[in-house]
Amino acid sequence: MHNLGHTRSTNQRDHLLHTPDTFIRTSLPGMQQATAVVHISPVAGAAFTQYTAELEPGGTLGPTSAQRFIYVIEGVVDLSTASSFKTLNVGGYAYLPAAAEHTLIAQQKTRLAVIEKNYQHLAGASAPSVLIGQESDVPAVALMGDADLEVRSLLPDAPAFDFAVNTMTYQPGAALSMVEVHVMEHGLLMLEGGGIYRLGDSWYPIKAGDFIWMAPFCPQWFGALGKVPAKYLIYKDWNRHPLG
Repeated sequence: MHNLGHTRSTNQRDHLLHTPDTFIRTSLPGMQQATAVVHISPVAGAAFTQYTAELEPGGTLGPTSAQRFIYVIEGVVDLSTASSFKTLNVGGYAYLPAAAEHTLIAQQKTRLAVIEKNYQHLAGASAPSVLIGQESDVPAVALMGDADLEVRSLLPDAPAFDFAVNTMTYQPGAALSMVEVHVMEHGLLMLEGGGIYRLGDSWYPIKAGDFIWMAPFCPQWFGALGKVPAKYLIYKDWNRHPLG
């Protein structure tokens, strides 16, 4: 049935809610047997790009001169770099430095969260190298001592890295203990469950499949609702001075 112009998607000065009913798929340069749903990019005011890549069996991503982070939402991919070959299943992830040669091929229908960002050098810090991991191998840490809110840090908190990617899992009824307002910007992809997100002065119902961009200093808060845990993948810029 036609939705007659109704959607939960909204694009505001300091935040974006992008819901699946409004997704438009496109093929980015170099992609083969694959399409991308671009959620946010610099043309919308962000300092990074995030998209969901949907690959058919044998599908590949195109090259990039930027840093690239991938997280397997669904399916299986083979990732080859100059130094390794790894098969990544659901929850598998990889950080690929700027201009790192790599090939990624889907074994089956696959969905990937892809984050790309131009690297910001830091005096005295060496650029990071390829990192490949599995989310389930990363220890969960209770956020501010709340056992119902677990954080897994997928990238090291080291000066070499200029951004962070975490997963956050909320038990039903768990919520952030405060409204956050800070200099970092976020890209957030809801993986499981749902709840209520406050962005700026507005409140939004959120569910799996939704994407949120939060600009620096956007007031933000989340509470999980429903009978199953809520989980999201979240990006933030990190370890660099705000002056650049």
